[in-house]
Amino acid sequence: MPRYKLVVEYDGRPFVGWQRQTNGRSVQETLEAAAEKLCGTPTRVHGAGRTDTGVHATGQVAHLDFERAWPADTVRDAMNAHMRPEPVAILAASQVGDEFDARHSARRRRYLYRIINRRPPLALDTIAWQVAVPLDAAAMDAGAKHLLGRHDFTTFRASQCQAASPVRTLDRLDVRREGALVTVEAVARSFLHNQVRSMVGSLVEVGLGRWTPDDIAAALAARSRPACGPVAPASGLILTQVDYDDEDG
Repeated sequence: MPRYKLVVEYDGRPFVGWQRQTNGRSVQETLEAAAEKLCGTPTRVHGAGRTDTGVHATGQVAHLDFERAWPADTVRDAMNAHMRPEPVAILAASQVGDEFDARHSARRRRYLYRIINRRPPLALDTIAWQVAVPLDAAAMDAGAKHLLGRHDFTTFRASQCQAASPVRTLDRLDVRREGALVTVEAVARSFLHNQVRSMVGSLVEVGLGRWTPDDIAAALAARSRPACGPVAPASGLILTQVDYDDEDG
């Protein structure tokens, strides 16, 4: 059966998350409905990452199998047409080999968290967390560096996380400021449930002066969920890219 790799963008606000659920619409369900309209049979879509309720993506990757081959541009354009007016778009489609798996073939996942650090309300740039009190981005970045490397991230994972191990290797965690925009970029092969939002929420405590950068190291060492700061809202988190050994699939 021909297999296709999809690069997907979506606004997570109307959805219960990536994964199909019984309590509302999901991004996976929206893509599967479009695929079924294209090919006429139920089609399962497999994603590289299960983003939570309200989390966005500019570079989610998925794969699906059809019973017949279609031109890749037809897959992209037809599925996009069937998904209107949902805020989901397939940016690219390509035919790949059977060995490609959107989730298991992934080597790194890249997330960006956006904070708008200003007092006036957000009229246009609403895919962000607005923090009205000034943040010290340099202190946040210093705190972030304590989290780099391979650690037990129990403090920074949701209590309902189903991962077999809390140990992960964080390759990159950078905090930058450009005007009112403060960004946190996180890169790892895989993340725990709510890990990025948990880390960002704790780093904001540093930015507000409530924690020191060294308090991040202490929270990590505690290996205890209560040691985590407030979890950052989903509104600012974006899955921007999934990396593979062979980017052509």
